[in-house]
Amino acid sequence: MEIGRSVFASKGYEATSIEEVAHQAGVSKPIVYEHFGAKEGLYAAIVDRELEDLVTRVSASIAQGTPRQRFEDAVLAFMAYVKEEPAGFAVLTRDSPTAAARRGLTRVIDDLAQRVSDVFRSEFERAGYPPKVAPIYANALVGMVTQVGHWWAAEGKAFSTENVARHVAALGWMGLRHLPRDPAAPGVKREAKPRKG
Repeated sequence: MEIGRSVFASKGYEATSIEEVAHQAGVSKPIVYEHFGAKEGLYAAIVDRELEDLVTRVSASIAQGTPRQRFEDAVLAFMAYVKEEPAGFAVLTRDSPTAAARRGLTRVIDDLAQRVSDVFRSEFERAGYPPKVAPIYANALVGMVTQVGHWWAAEGKAFSTENVARHVAALGWMGLRHLPRDPAAPGVKREAKPRKG
């Protein structure tokens, strides 16, 4: 699986062959087929393992602490994964044509957003906000962090992951800190609609 992850990360799904993975791993093609069925099975197993690693890291980071600490720790955990597991992150961010492994990064966002949403829901309720809107904010923040991770992996390495994570956490936290109870209420500033004609 380590060899397969490396080859899929560098070449993508379509350009990767079982022959190459087997050769680099020092085993025969039948061994790979016996364990994973086909290239799709190997890819799906790798994606599932990477998802579990990333979700476990982020989930552990939001298990305790103040709301701000949880949020900042979650961003730091995500960025640490991007830095420490570049091949895994590359596999997750590539589109997959397979049924079993489809939606790589989208699955990450969905899983993380669900867990973050559970934390937000209880914190919103405690602070007097409607808890039913928690998934909106959880998905927005997780999507933001994921996109920044993708940017950092591609072109942002002049910045340390810790520095990037603190900037992202500050942006997210300031937005949450000044969150109106009802964004559509009178007195909440909105941009004027452009005039027609």
